[in-house]
Amino acid sequence: MPDHVVFRTKPQIALQLVDRALAAGIRVRAWTFDELYGRDAAFLDGLQQRGQIFVGEVPTNFHGWVKKPRVLTDGRSPRRGRKRKYTRLAAGQSSSEVQNLLRYSPVFRKQRWQRYRIKDTTRGPEVWEVKWAKFWRKGSGGLPGRRHCLIVACNIITKEVKYFVCNRVPGEQGMSLRRMLRIAFGRWSVENCFRQAKEELGLDHYEVRGWGCVHRHFVLTQLSHLFCARVRQQFDAAIEREDPLEHLTTEQVRRAMNTWLEASAPRLTKTQRLQKELAKQQYYQKRSAQARRSHTKTRMARLNALGIDVDHIKSCVPPLSD
Repeated sequence: MPDHVVFRTKPQIALQLVDRALAAGIRVRAWTFDELYGRDAAFLDGLQQRGQIFVGEVPTNFHGWVKKPRVLTDGRSPRRGRKRKYTRLAAGQSSSEVQNLLRYSPVFRKQRWQRYRIKDTTRGPEVWEVKWAKFWRKGSGGLPGRRHCLIVACNIITKEVKYFVCNRVPGEQGMSLRRMLRIAFGRWSVENCFRQAKEELGLDHYEVRGWGCVHRHFVLTQLSHLFCARVRQQFDAAIEREDPLEHLTTEQVRRAMNTWLEASAPRLTKTQRLQKELAKQQYYQKRSAQARRSHTKTRMARLNALGIDVDHIKSCVPPLSD
């Protein structure tokens, strides 16, 4: 292996990409990430040192305090010995896992769950119950850093629990709990983008050797995805569809372009092939819309059975003007 090749973990690579983005003049409102990055204290410290706001998911065994612990910088040991000068936690100030804080801490136990309409999916609106508290996370050196916010979210139907940490608290620098939740759960749209690129455009269909070939494949796939997104946007704007369930999908645009680019078959002209493909797409589009309405109806019935009216609870769903 060449001497210049250095192994780096994903969080280390992520910090390098953040530095490249900042050097290029890119500014973001906040960064978000999954628990693979959230469990890495050095990664969180790196974002904090760069003055970046983040709202990231953390694992259940993530450590911290809901009350700021006492830190000592000097003092003598209860036993005989010389005076200690290093910074350390006071006795009895050990950190706790976030899952135990939710279960045993009075800060969370005395707090009522708040219901939020987090997002609207193809299966209907998702409602989560939320609790939050001021939080001091355990840094890479084992000591508490600046004040953070610990958010606990529980899906009202599946009972899935997620933990998020933000290095701001509601009311600080224009950050509200609703905005934090929108950022924390905003990762699903990025994951859906990768899923579409893999399933419809072949992002993961490559057998090459060398980074140059891999990068070229990724760039071509991303350009194809951008093209499909622009076609979807322009077509939906031209038709002025009122029902969002009838919007074009990436698969439909890709199939239409494949039909257009293929050579004419002996028995069918290109126009006939396009008409046949259009009829097929309209059929599947109608079926998909019916399936989405059915899933939405089922979820709404389950939410109504729980006494939840999604139109009369707090919502993180941005308005159409956004």
